Amino acid sequence: MRCERVVVTGRVQGVWFRAWTEEQALGLGLTGWVRNRADGAVEAMIAGSDEAVATMLARFHQGSPASSVSEVRHDPCEAPEDTDGFEVRS
Repeated sequence: MRCERVVVTGRVQGVWFRAWTEEQALGLGLTGWVRNRADGAVEAMIAGSDEAVATMLARFHQGSPASSVSEVRHDPCEAPEDTDGFEVRS
C-alpha cells in the first residue's frame, strides 16, 4: 500500500475540488481524506495501490472541471490503520 500527502495550489477552492477528489478517489478504490486549507490550497491524504495513487496524483494536476491547478506537491506518508473509505473534511 502506498500513501501520499498532497497539497494542490491554484484556483482550487469554491470550484467543487473536494467533492471531485472524493469521487475520483472512491472510483480508484483509494482511502483517505481531503480538506481546504486556510492559505487557499487543498490538502489530501490518499492511500491505496501504487497504480491507483499514481493515477490520482496525475488527476490532481488536471483538477476538477472548474479549477485551475498551479502546483501539486506530494510526500510519502504512513497510512493510518483505521482509515476506511474517503472523507471530505471541512
